[in-house]
Amino acid sequence: MPAIAEELRKIGIAVARTDEGFDLPVIDVTHPRFAIAEDAASVARLHAALVRHERRHRMVPGFLMRFMLKAAAKRSRLVNAMFGSGDSAFLDGMSTYVMKTGPDNLLAPYDTPTDRQFAASPHAIYMRLRTQQIAGLLAAGLVRELPGAGDRPLVLLNIAGGPAIDSMNALILMARNAPHLLRRRITIHVLDLDDAGPRFGNNSLLQLTAEGAPLCGLDIDFAHTSYDWNGTSALSAIVERLQHAVIVASSEGGLFEYGSDAAIVANLKALRADGAGARCIAGSVTRNDEARAKLIGASQFEIIPRGIGVFSPLAAEAGYAISDVRSTVWSDQVSLRLIVE
Repeated sequence: MPAIAEELRKIGIAVARTDEGFDLPVIDVTHPRFAIAEDAASVARLHAALVRHERRHRMVPGFLMRFMLKAAAKRSRLVNAMFGSGDSAFLDGMSTYVMKTGPDNLLAPYDTPTDRQFAASPHAIYMRLRTQQIAGLLAAGLVRELPGAGDRPLVLLNIAGGPAIDSMNALILMARNAPHLLRRRITIHVLDLDDAGPRFGNNSLLQLTAEGAPLCGLDIDFAHTSYDWNGTSALSAIVERLQHAVIVASSEGGLFEYGSDAAIVANLKALRADGAGARCIAGSVTRNDEARAKLIGASQFEIIPRGIGVFSPLAAEAGYAISDVRSTVWSDQVSLRLIVE
């Protein structure tokens, strides 16, 4: 095992293997190497750093910036994933995951100086904060829903979740703050067209439940269903089968940011299942204000900047209301609660 991977293990960070045979650290938002300060002053400093970063880059002529990004993409898998010549409408799950690990935790082949510089940028830090905020919202929902659930099993459905690291970190937060609520059968179920992300997620869960790891001793398994959110029959079938369980759901950087209005409503209705499905849902909603629109890379992928004002009526149409919001300049992380009629 490479020296830095062994060093990470020694300080309590799990390391899991990807389909390509690479080792990656398993993000744990409670560990100092991954945690992002969320207090108002820290968020303000991060915003100021982003403004300075954007100002410097806007001084570079467009043709020169394109040349620089093309050159950087040859030296960095992360830059290539973000700004390469690929025609994908989405940033793939594994590249997204690696960007969230932070510059000090990168392992080969994602550890070139250019990779580290990119991972240290305010844009990447915001992605890390988004994961942390979604995990926090999910954990808050579990604290609300589990006390009256007896020993019913818990299922965390994750739409377009890749490795489902937000779901795992919700459980890590719960294991630290309310471990008694996790004394039940738990399943993390990812619904995603991609295979590589969920397989890494499964490997990560195995490491997180190992002796001495944050989720050691918990009864957790991992499932993956290939899923296109434009057709909800598979999701409806899963929710129908799980109506005996406590269901919470999430989609970080997924459905609420890339999906159409119709897809969002259809998926939320499938999750609701006439009130017998998910009682708590967390997800990220791209902001639609002028500040976000001006950010470099804001239009790199087919993100729909609908904002809370557009998203809230969609959620209401499906029977959900926004119960909590945690904001960044890129997106608003929202928690939805079931509207009980």
